[in-house]
Amino acid sequence: MFPSPLLRLAEVVLADARVARLRIVTAESCTGGLIAALLTEIPGSSDVFDRGFVVYTNRSKEDLLGVPGDLVADMGEVSEAVARMMAEGAIENSNAQLAVAVTGIAGPGGGTTMKPVGLVHVAAAREGRSILHEAHRFGDIGRTEVRLKTCEAALSLLHRLI
Repeated sequence: MFPSPLLRLAEVVLADARVARLRIVTAESCTGGLIAALLTEIPGSSDVFDRGFVVYTNRSKEDLLGVPGDLVADMGEVSEAVARMMAEGAIENSNAQLAVAVTGIAGPGGGTTMKPVGLVHVAAAREGRSILHEAHRFGDIGRTEVRLKTCEAALSLLHRLI
């Protein structure tokens, strides 16, 4: 289902989190649960992966992760601030110490000049550390490719916090 390089990256993240005794939670918008699916594709992931939140709507971000509605209204759903709050909320609403959150525009529609198709914000959080953030502009490379590249970026950023 997933390309071999992504599966290898997921294996490394899970192995390193296991050694560090860290549990992982995901908070996903534009990927719709692909990061959680990628992690759980690896046998034995249940001792590291706690849960995944698919928060596709603004309301679900507020209800499940505590992202303030006025923050989304002010900054937009696809923003650094929302990604950071999603990661923080995922840790607060799980039994994990390590979180990754993604929000973006996978396309083919929905982009604007300021927020084009392919723009994705990724945030990773670990209890007791500063939240990491990256903005990626993958371009209009197709919905599937944007989502797969987002999975790779998310796991790479998450790995930096282990």
